[in-house]
Amino acid sequence: MGAAGRDFHNFNVYFRNNDEYKVVAFTATQIPGIEKREYPPELAGPNYPKGIPIYPEEKLPELIRKHQVDQVIFAYSDVSHEYVMHKASIVLANGADFRLMGPSTTMLKAKVPVVSICAVRTGSGKSQTSRRVCGVLREIGFKVVVVRHPMPYGDLREQACQRFASYEDLDKYECTIEEREEYEPHINDGCVVYAGVDYERILREAEKEADIIVWDGGNNDLPFLSSNLHIVVVDPHRAGHELTYHPGETNLRMADIVVINKVDTADPMNIETVRKNIKKVNPKATIVEAASPITVDNPKLVKGKRVLVVEDGPTLTHGNMAYGAGTIAAKRLGASEIVDPRPYAVGSIKNAFKEYAHLGAVLPAMGYGKEQMGELEETINATPRDVVVIGTPIDLRQLLRLNKPAIRAKYELQEISKPNLKDILRQRFPKK
Repeated sequence: MGAAGRDFHNFNVYFRNNDEYKVVAFTATQIPGIEKREYPPELAGPNYPKGIPIYPEEKLPELIRKHQVDQVIFAYSDVSHEYVMHKASIVLANGADFRLMGPSTTMLKAKVPVVSICAVRTGSGKSQTSRRVCGVLREIGFKVVVVRHPMPYGDLREQACQRFASYEDLDKYECTIEEREEYEPHINDGCVVYAGVDYERILREAEKEADIIVWDGGNNDLPFLSSNLHIVVVDPHRAGHELTYHPGETNLRMADIVVINKVDTADPMNIETVRKNIKKVNPKATIVEAASPITVDNPKLVKGKRVLVVEDGPTLTHGNMAYGAGTIAAKRLGASEIVDPRPYAVGSIKNAFKEYAHLGAVLPAMGYGKEQMGELEETINATPRDVVVIGTPIDLRQLLRLNKPAIRAKYELQEISKPNLKDILRQRFPKK
């Protein structure tokens, strides 16, 4: 059971060449359009000359009965503990075992040191933390290569092992908005990024040009690589979620360093709740407090205007956030109105508002393919507003043709406690 990431990885490292198992199917959820495909024979290996079919998760009970399935492996992330057990109940009721796989069976060992950055929820601030860690390590004198959690939404054969060092590489692999949001900021900072499907192959390629590998996690998933320093980001805007979401709580319990992010915008009581929960389950972890200060490239355009806010898609959807940096910036800068895009949404964007009922007057920047990117552009241009505030990690103005002015709300990690990440990294990885 997966979402085109953890599921494929678990298969590759444990089941692909394991003659004791026969994998009959993948089921897919969370990401639109990845079902109705197959895991190709080129990646599935000699035991699966016809590949492995991928079905919608709704077919799970039927598949268990049809194939007399013995085990179902749950292999995706950022869902509540209650959600996981509902899925387990479906599996058990249909006669199969329900299984979660842990680090010893899924983590690859690198030949160079690895620093992993993960989180307890999507949208906690992994990306800016990863960029901060990469910057410090480069400052010390190391050559850093980023290995990013997978987002293979296209041709899996072409995406087995991808290397991104330039904007041309993003175009070459026809990256979605979600992929660009993760890769482009690293490229801007001068870091090479590897990602794809086959992480054994990816790791061996990355090792060739790295002194240190930084694992840049996805959602709140566990690292695919065994790490020398595990940094986990928590979000006090969702206090309590660090103990109630899978596998975010596992990350928290494994962490060497816990970054409490967004302390500049969160309620102090929520910050204290998060701090107590960290100490409750992982008292040995070092806690670093950090802010995510927001800057806007042309703030004068916002005051007194009707504003459409476009936020990071995954943070709003399966991250369950109702707002992000763009909303905070628009309110601080005195927007007269946050315009509701829901009446003007089209296609899959309209469906997303139905699926994620917590969303209000904010537009998730969903773009899992050219068609969806076109629907996002159409929705933005149809919404009556004076200006668009873009709160995504990349500049959507470079990808979409907008018919009204747009500005960006940017944010970077800023540690405000001691020891900070620089202190910790310099101690753990002294200059060669």
